[in-house]
Amino acid sequence: MLQVKQELLGALAAGLEALSPGSGEKAAFESPKVAAHGDFASTAAMQLAKPLKLNPRQVAETLRASLLASAPFQQWVESVEIAGPGFLNIKLKPQAKQQAVKEVLATGERYGMQPANGQHIMVEFVSANPTGPLHLGHGRQAALGDAICSLYASQGWDVHREFYYNDAGVQIEKLAMSTQLRAKGFKPGDDCWPTDPDNPESKNFYNGDYVKDIADDFLAKKTVKADDREFTASGDVDDIDSIRQFAVAYLRHEQDLDLKAFEVKFDHYFLESSLYTSGKVDETVKRIEASGKTYEKDGALWLATTEFGDDKDRVMRKSDGTYTYFLPDVAYHISKWERGFTKAVNIQGTDHHGTIARVRAGLQAASVGIPKGYPDYVLHTMVRVMKGGVEVKISKRSGGYVTLRDLIDWTSKDAVRFFLTSRKADTEYTFDVDLAVAKNNDNPVYYVQYAHARICSVLTAWGGDVASLSSADLSPLSSPQALALMLQIAKYPEMLRDAAMDLAPHDVTFYLRELAAAYHSYYDAERILVDEENVRNARLALVAATAQVLHNGLAVLGVSAPRKM
Repeated sequence: MLQVKQELLGALAAGLEALSPGSGEKAAFESPKVAAHGDFASTAAMQLAKPLKLNPRQVAETLRASLLASAPFQQWVESVEIAGPGFLNIKLKPQAKQQAVKEVLATGERYGMQPANGQHIMVEFVSANPTGPLHLGHGRQAALGDAICSLYASQGWDVHREFYYNDAGVQIEKLAMSTQLRAKGFKPGDDCWPTDPDNPESKNFYNGDYVKDIADDFLAKKTVKADDREFTASGDVDDIDSIRQFAVAYLRHEQDLDLKAFEVKFDHYFLESSLYTSGKVDETVKRIEASGKTYEKDGALWLATTEFGDDKDRVMRKSDGTYTYFLPDVAYHISKWERGFTKAVNIQGTDHHGTIARVRAGLQAASVGIPKGYPDYVLHTMVRVMKGGVEVKISKRSGGYVTLRDLIDWTSKDAVRFFLTSRKADTEYTFDVDLAVAKNNDNPVYYVQYAHARICSVLTAWGGDVASLSSADLSPLSSPQALALMLQIAKYPEMLRDAAMDLAPHDVTFYLRELAAAYHSYYDAERILVDEENVRNARLALVAATAQVLHNGLAVLGVSAPRKM
């Protein structure tokens, strides 16, 4: 029905242009709040009334007459009614809505997708430091990031998925020392835990059982392999460098297993350490200093980020000569830009909110041609987990938090992905484990998947070739339930486009639930496998198209579309 809508928009633009030259470019349709009012609505008459110095209803009458006289409206529109102060409510003919079924059956998995546009986007997500198992914050990032990648790919973008992590620094040192103490036979609660006697300031060691697993494998001189590295342990408990490298490789391997269970793949793993070894950090400092926006104070190097909208100036290089976190972040984003990613999206927790202004300020100060507002950010809240009516906070494996793998084991990959994308990223979310495994209509992922499986069972019972339905006569599809279902199918392409533009995967979950509801209502209203061949084929074509759109939408979320349940 995309072509139908474009034709109608063209007629609306022409009508507006005739009323007021230059106004045609603002032609747009809205969705009526009440379905009974029509399929499309226009507020153009009210918008034009004031500049034309006419009564809105008078403008609406003139515009209505113009539209009804146009060929597209004569072909596709049943009625145009004026409501209230000048709303135009447009009701489509059944054959207009039937076009959506034809489009789906003709394009299949490509329905709603746009051709390649030559633009490149990098989406950075998860980016967990290799110091422990992936927690639910990482899981929410994985679900959101992967879905956003799929949304952009559907709109023709060349999408690059990247995982950035710190393979050095204080946290990695704590991991190495925690593993070393475990290898020496100590455990959490011993006198030397959590403070290393040789380094009283190094507190908060890692207490999870996974640290003992690392230590045991280190002593066994095992080799671990991750997507981006491989390392063999020396087995020497005094070889802290070997312990550090083995622990990082071990946990990177563990993270790979988590991501594999979640069916998330990355194109590249970017190491923070490479920014130093390649000279990118030093180069970035020189570029920023050349801008004249830095100054020395208390032995530290500061950037005047307030000149770029930050709430206060930020330290770039501390008095001890080490860099603060935001400096390598700036170098990293310059790397993104130089690699050709004119658009970049970062998926991070809300605790990173303070880094946005300083990173963007650093990028502007570096004067490398990066536009203001680069990169885009999607910030998400953490996830609470309820199981058996009680909040779950502790995982023995992690030593303090529920891991992504825990949640997958308790429910399923499909449930976790769907649930973690079912709300706006910045809203609080409670993951109800009991609901996620329930086989009833209260479980949203089950509700949507069941609609797909239900259609597949009908098509199996029919036993024919679905491809043959593309030529079916759709004129029998005229009941209110069939028309509502076809209109819902027709909304899919624009929903995809808007969800990508707004970085809003939750729009896909909302849409799928509405489509499933429309299908269930249709199934309850009309028997599909009737004796009349033309009626049967039309109804089969409609449900086959519905199944295809359900499949396509679930694929965007990385959720399966089962044929049986």
